[in-house]
Amino acid sequence: MTGEWSALPSANSLWAATAEPARDFPVFAGEHQADVVIIGAGYTGLSAAHHIAQSGLSPVVLEANRPGWGASGRNGGVITAKFRLSFRQIDAVHGRDMARRMYEIAHESTDIVEELVSEFGITSANLTRTGQVKAAHNETTLRAAIDEANWMTREMGSAEVRILDRGGVREETGSDVFVGGVLNPGSGGIHPLNYLRGLADGLARRGVPIFQESPVMKLRRDTDGIVAETPRGVVLARQAIIATNSYSDLTGATARLQRTLIPFRSAIIATDELPRNLAGKLMPTSRTYTETKRMMRWFRMVDNRVIFGGRGAFGKQDSHAAFDALRKAMVGIFPDLADVPLAYTWSGLVGMTLDSVPHIGRLDDRTLFSVGYNGAGVAMSSLMGRYLAALVRGETPELALLDARRMKAIPFYPLREPAVRMVAGWYQFLDAIGQ
Repeated sequence: MTGEWSALPSANSLWAATAEPARDFPVFAGEHQADVVIIGAGYTGLSAAHHIAQSGLSPVVLEANRPGWGASGRNGGVITAKFRLSFRQIDAVHGRDMARRMYEIAHESTDIVEELVSEFGITSANLTRTGQVKAAHNETTLRAAIDEANWMTREMGSAEVRILDRGGVREETGSDVFVGGVLNPGSGGIHPLNYLRGLADGLARRGVPIFQESPVMKLRRDTDGIVAETPRGVVLARQAIIATNSYSDLTGATARLQRTLIPFRSAIIATDELPRNLAGKLMPTSRTYTETKRMMRWFRMVDNRVIFGGRGAFGKQDSHAAFDALRKAMVGIFPDLADVPLAYTWSGLVGMTLDSVPHIGRLDDRTLFSVGYNGAGVAMSSLMGRYLAALVRGETPELALLDARRMKAIPFYPLREPAVRMVAGWYQFLDAIGQ
């Protein structure tokens, strides 16, 4: 649908059903002048608007749907200080200094979420920092997880990492299927849509203009800066920020970024509220949890419901087959949930990159962007808003592997969907045979 526009449905998510009422933002019309026009009212765009306004500059935010419609309102609400590329892999390929800088960036990203929740008083975000358990499904992956944890403790100073035996993981999860695991501190969970709406509401109360249902159809240069054209008006700005990530193909104005991303649909299910005795048995420490399979599943408990998610929902729409596969996997881990109905099923797009890390920088001297969070975007996109504001001011933050100059376009882009299916199918096969 590149180059045209029509409103798309919202996700049937637990978050949408339990979120605070959304502020009604106006539809953009007429002409507006600003220092920076921001395309996209997700975490990246709103965090950028906040930090730009703090600098004394004037941002304006244009959202094609409603704030939080995209990945910021559809994710699992997991906050974690990591990249899809491990720090040990970064160290092996790029050296110790690069690994340490990426480690600093990762932990800065989790800290900024806490800062923003405090700054705007978003109590409904229900932010926790109780840690995350990586639960191993066999002895091979457990040894690898322990080896990685020991390396992190030795080389990165992650002294609080704890190794869990089978009994420890059983106490953590209430499940008997795991052979052990690793507990990482600092990670946590959040109500992602309340977090997003809290940011949007707080910015609006501070006078930052945010417009909904105002897609940017075209970005063009003029003598003094850049012009963002919407169906009902234009914004004249000195600089533009594209903050649309995997939804960059909604209009032609942002579609060029799509060729740097492999959109991977992630599906999530949420159960009915559990009986109190069962809710108390499963995940009693209220941490977040991942498993070690290649087609990784994650899970957490929210308001006495199990939320369970993972990759593998192919295509452009929700997939009943993907939801059925998630339910089967969930019951395999938690047999007591076999007769518990699902209350919500939803999905959204994850922006994957060739090198497994996000990228931030400039498309040209007037246009900036940040994309490619690889499934760990709640914290990282919040941080990228701060870095985008620094770039707007002409500063040069140390971006390490995130520097946009390292970004590569996806080769054979039209073949990306069958390629994703093929790789995912191979991973599913390896998981099925226990490899």
